[in-house]
Amino acid sequence: MPPRRSETTPSRSSHARRRLTLLTSVAALVLVGALLAGAPGHTQATSARQPGRAARHARRAARHAGRAARPSAGAQPPAASPVAHAVPLLVSDPATRSAAWTPVALLRGQAAAWIAQRADVTLLRFNQRFLRVDLHAGSSDGGVSGWSYGDEITPSEIHHVVAAFNGGFKLSYANVGFEAGGHVAVPLREGLASIVTYTDGTTDIGAWKEGVPAAGRTVYSVLQNQFLLVDGGNLAPNASSCVITCWGGTVAGLSAVARSGLGITAGGQLIWAAGEQLLPAELGQALIAAGAVRAIELDINPDWVDGYLYVHHAGGPAALPVLPGQLGIAGRLLEPYSRDFLALVAN
Repeated sequence: MPPRRSETTPSRSSHARRRLTLLTSVAALVLVGALLAGAPGHTQATSARQPGRAARHARRAARHAGRAARPSAGAQPPAASPVAHAVPLLVSDPATRSAAWTPVALLRGQAAAWIAQRADVTLLRFNQRFLRVDLHAGSSDGGVSGWSYGDEITPSEIHHVVAAFNGGFKLSYANVGFEAGGHVAVPLREGLASIVTYTDGTTDIGAWKEGVPAAGRTVYSVLQNQFLLVDGGNLAPNASSCVITCWGGTVAGLSAVARSGLGITAGGQLIWAAGEQLLPAELGQALIAAGAVRAIELDINPDWVDGYLYVHHAGGPAALPVLPGQLGIAGRLLEPYSRDFLALVAN
């Protein structure tokens, strides 16, 4: 007769059951850890830091559990960084417009341009950290020779252009000036409102020799048109009292016509404003409300006030009109144009 087992001595089957339970628990814990390590929110770098022993245990536990550790059918990889994987330049057509600034251009994942619609005024705002101003001469205003940027958007700009809009008054008009790259179409005059672009690619707005150019800076291009509409954050005193004589002749002598202007904020961002029926004072006040501390009136009248955003495709950019009711420019500045214009181009 075999000896009697003590009541406190585990049987062989009891040892086996406990060993199986322990192994099953360890396998389950390892499996859970492996699944958690592969779940969204855990990076590949984190998984790579786990010891090889843990990986082997995970595979062994999966086999012992009788199933492979696979992601579910609906699982997705962790979201990629929008900056790391963004296309270099993305220009979009805003689905809706409001008084709030809506991004319309991203450069390397960061906002470079915005649009807003405030009453009858369309506004575009540009970040000079990412965009530069190219002053273009027209085939009539300035002529077709001698310019780095002539009467259409150039091949060097075509895949980088974000926006473009009309320049100033016709160069035969009084109180204008135009030069670029050392080539002069109309000599500059002291005191006139000026869009000044330096050779480092930055642009400022001010009265010539009375604020611009900045000391020690090398000028690349200057567009002059009349006198400052906004200076020091204040509207020009004659913006309401001297509409046509001071701010340009209009079609049929109307006071409220299509008008456009360009301003600069205290932080250096550029703001283009335009509308189909505006008084000079209304244009200036819209620029001030948008943050402009200095601003210049650009061209006026329906035939000459136009702006475009350029949505990029594999075959090249498509020009999107931004001003409701604008008559438009044939070729949308992608083909030769008779008048000068300004293009905002990604650096």
